[in-house]
Amino acid sequence: MGNRKMSEDEKKSFFDTFKEWFGAFSYGVFIDKRMSVVRKEAYDEYDNLMLLLFSDFLGIPNPISYYMLELLPYLAEELEPWERRIQNRKFIVAEKAAQYDFD
Repeated sequence: MGNRKMSEDEKKSFFDTFKEWFGAFSYGVFIDKRMSVVRKEAYDEYDNLMLLLFSDFLGIPNPISYYMLELLPYLAEELEPWERRIQNRKFIVAEKAAQYDFD
């Protein structure tokens, strides 16, 4: 009863299942972490760009604001979601400290 041999179809099914599981596991462990770091860096760069472009709206004087306002038609749709995302951030200092692994 316990010494039953696996058929070829069962072996193939087992290896396909294991291959699928291992692929999902390695994606979650290695690739997803790297992608979250890249995504975080992209958000930070995007925040810096929007702050530079629309600093006059926040009360920060910008000597080249005339030229920056020429980009407004291209980025006007992204201004409101950016403001909403920035306002929803609760612990900005903690987010920045997490980048440097302060414990």
